[in-house]
Amino acid sequence: MSFITLVRHGQANSSARDEDSYDRLSDLGWQQARWLGGYFEQTGEKFARVYSGTLRRHVETVEGISPASLAEPVQDARLNELAYFDMAQLMETQHGIAIPGDREEFILHLPQLLTMWRDGVLDGAPESWASFESRVTEALTEIAGGEGRALVVTSGGLIGMAMRVIMTLELKAMAHLCLAIENSSLHRIQPLATGLAMTQFNALPHLDSPERQHARSHL
Repeated sequence: MSFITLVRHGQANSSARDEDSYDRLSDLGWQQARWLGGYFEQTGEKFARVYSGTLRRHVETVEGISPASLAEPVQDARLNELAYFDMAQLMETQHGIAIPGDREEFILHLPQLLTMWRDGVLDGAPESWASFESRVTEALTEIAGGEGRALVVTSGGLIGMAMRVIMTLELKAMAHLCLAIENSSLHRIQPLATGLAMTQFNALPHLDSPERQHARSHL
């Protein structure tokens, strides 16, 4: 059993309104990833295993961190994000709830989307809530059972679901955590004999200096 360090990908295309357009790092996202890689190198942080989802923003974040200093990355579709834009479009079509245009609207929109998804009232959702919860649980349990520390590059919704499962959170608490998760942030899971425990949330040691405060981002 070994530690897992979860990383949310660097900032993606925050002006996008669909899954494909969103799925690439912005210039800031690339810089966040490079700074994170520099932090790992400076502190001597070593990972025996590296995983990511198969989405472009996950793969680019691993590349920015610098795979030359890491183990060979393994891509696993179970670590992919929930299809937020696809479901937001279903919400608008089926329930008349508009896709948010800014962060303040997104803060109100996300809990509504998660609730409707969980309750099964989004016809044609790309996957069910139960399926998402199951694949997140399965992937992290499997990775935690391996040897050596693991780095996992993924997305905010998956990290939120991981915290929900590990800490038995209600949906509203999960939604609030997802909204707080910043790009390129670190989250640590420690396996115990009784199960998995969260020991770190939303750390940004590579952006903590005054000259890098401008590089913090949520969307």
